[in-house]
Amino acid sequence: MASSTGNEKNVNPVLRISQLDALELNKALEQLVWSQFTSCFHGFKPGVLAHFEPEVKAFLCLILWRFTVYSKNATVGQAILNIQYKNNLSQSEKYQPLSKHQKLWYLVFTVGGRWLEERCYDLFSNHQQQSFCKIKSYISFGAGLLKLCGLLNFLIFLRKGTFATLTERILGIRSVFCKPQSVRQVGFEYMNRELLWHGFAEFLIYLLPLINVQKLKLKIASWCLPIGGLSNSENTLADHSRECSLCGEWPTMPHTIGCPHVFCYYCIKSNYLFDMYFTCPKCGSEVHTLQPLKYKIEMTELHA
Repeated sequence: MASSTGNEKNVNPVLRISQLDALELNKALEQLVWSQFTSCFHGFKPGVLAHFEPEVKAFLCLILWRFTVYSKNATVGQAILNIQYKNNLSQSEKYQPLSKHQKLWYLVFTVGGRWLEERCYDLFSNHQQQSFCKIKSYISFGAGLLKLCGLLNFLIFLRKGTFATLTERILGIRSVFCKPQSVRQVGFEYMNRELLWHGFAEFLIYLLPLINVQKLKLKIASWCLPIGGLSNSENTLADHSRECSLCGEWPTMPHTIGCPHVFCYYCIKSNYLFDMYFTCPKCGSEVHTLQPLKYKIEMTELHA
């Protein structure tokens, strides 16, 4: 990676969002490498890596550190966004790469600290002695204190825009652009298209709750499946009482709404509560009276 030879005053400061994006890209890369590594052990016994997972993760992070920060003064996420680390402790006005001590301490704080945090519980969970319990409590207190310091550092970062992590602030390493950033141009056609789409989406969000989708669906179904005139002898109450006009199953607690069709009680009741202007999907009749079907009449008509 090429080093910037300009003066410190000419170095463009890195945007806060770019530094945060670089951190997220680093996390995504670590997860991708870990998933690719664990896929190699799908044919083995389940849980073969469970006992050595912190060590394996530390080893993979060590390899990434060797070919990124140690050799190029930048992580993978920073390299993608045209960012690299600068030795902020140097008194020179020109760009100074990280020293070996800074790189090694970066490895200790990032990889070693993460390994200690993951392995700490296993190291002291099997020991019931008082001394080990005290050590465990001290480590837990130290981890909590580091989390608090990290939060304070993040608030300072949002205020000043430098040192996104606590490790960068402690080691005195700063993110700078490798090359001057060009002005980002956005075409008017793209902006108009985005504004039009957002306006259309907001209009749909406002309009959809006003549309009775259930009633519209039943109306379309009645058009697609027209029913003959009700004057024929086949369209009697007995003929339509063999299935619910809504669910198509044998009606449970059959009820009528004033038309020759029969409904399950729960089907017609739920639809009527949902829509006061509910109509029969077969003939389009409105709900006049919700009455239970008389079984004696039904049986006599069926036998007839």
